[in-house]
Amino acid sequence: FWETLGPSTKNGKPSRPLATAISQAFGSQEKLEESLRAAAAGVFGSGWAWLCVGQGGKLSVETSANQDTPLSAGRRPILGIDVWEHAYYLKYQNRRPEYLAAIFHVVNWSSVSERFAKSTA
Repeated sequence: FWETLGPSTKNGKPSRPLATAISQAFGSQEKLEESLRAAAAGVFGSGWAWLCVGQGGKLSVETSANQDTPLSAGRRPILGIDVWEHAYYLKYQNRRPEYLAAIFHVVNWSSVSERFAKSTA
């Protein structure tokens, strides 16, 4: 989880292969982010929103409650958004949508891209 976050000045963009997969699955980077925000906003209570790699390298967005992950279903998470209250309460209190908008300013796309490459190798 922590490897996929970093200072906003060093986070870059998805690698070309990941950007292509994002375009194929979601249409654009912006639509991926919208999908992840919507999924995360829909988590009731504590949990996660995930960008996962499934069969054939296809990307998907999914959620899980509490400490569950997509690993048990055979999918590889390459980016997780923590929506447990402890992840955002000190700065955002109960304003989860603001946290979900801000999280994309600190996604380390180099790390996510490396995870994608390993998951599709």
